[in-house]
Amino acid sequence: MKKIHTLLAFFMVFTACKSTKNVPNYIETDTSTSPNYNLEKKWAVLPNKYTKDFAEFASKEQDTLQADVFYVYPTLNSEKDDLRWNVPVDDKKQQNKVLNRAVLFQASAFATAGKVYVPFYRQAHLRSYSNLENGGEKALLLAYSDVKKAFELYLKKYNNGRPIIIASHSQGSTHTKLLLKDFFDEKPLQKKLIAAYVIGTIVKPNQFKAIKVMTKPNETGGFVGWNTFKKGYYSKKGKDYFKGSVTSNPITWNLDKTTTLEQHKGFLYSNKKLYENALEIEITDGLVWTTTPKFPGRLFMSFMKNYHVGDINLFWKDIQQNAVLRTNAYLKNNSKM
Repeated sequence: MKKIHTLLAFFMVFTACKSTKNVPNYIETDTSTSPNYNLEKKWAVLPNKYTKDFAEFASKEQDTLQADVFYVYPTLNSEKDDLRWNVPVDDKKQQNKVLNRAVLFQASAFATAGKVYVPFYRQAHLRSYSNLENGGEKALLLAYSDVKKAFELYLKKYNNGRPIIIASHSQGSTHTKLLLKDFFDEKPLQKKLIAAYVIGTIVKPNQFKAIKVMTKPNETGGFVGWNTFKKGYYSKKGKDYFKGSVTSNPITWNLDKTTTLEQHKGFLYSNKKLYENALEIEITDGLVWTTTPKFPGRLFMSFMKNYHVGDINLFWKDIQQNAVLRTNAYLKNNSKM
């Protein structure tokens, strides 16, 4: 019975982006009030506001951390019977999803590299992506307006000139692509960018003017990104849907096209256990192809083809170590700044 519950929990984590067919009309007045990010309750995570579970993965010497992490979570509102285009930040069900799914299994990978900041924002419903002209674009722009507002407050109130890691997944990466353009690309703040992990979205090599793709594990000042599928499979939107998108190697962080089981550092499962040497990957044009991970839910995952919602936790330990490596490299290279 315990194993069944664990698999169900895993299924919930790995189905945060399921599709929906209901398409209600977008109404401006449906949106809630813009969050006041001066209030701590509008933040899912602040350095003084870690949940017990999140703290298990965070640095035990937080006061010594010299960098910050600004993380933007993925699409978590996908229920077809939810007719809202944007979810109010005070929605308790949504807050629970943010804290116990996205923050716990994604943002935690960066929690030893820096102090973590995660704003609640009026996230757009999943339907927004397939209905851009019917309200989806407006919903996504509203969501980004919150992310932008939160980042502005973060810079003013919390940053104090510290270097920054930008981390995001899926819808979060839709927003951080704009955030990087608005605040970092050819801007003074670019000097403070350790790295941007823009994961689970299409991002082109020339997405930014001055922020470049990183192809070395200790490189700083640029970005990485990838989209994960089971080996041999492609997006339902077509074989070439992700073609040309940046596809970083989330295990070696260089230009290697394949990896071995021994190189994989760890997959974070929904039981909060790490499984090392669990998968091999192959880099294709636009996709990271992975073997079915070796862990207790292997049979369950063997039926999945799109590993989008596992883009981060499949490589959780690899990301954790790389974020620390890049942070240390940045601090060493900028010690006289």
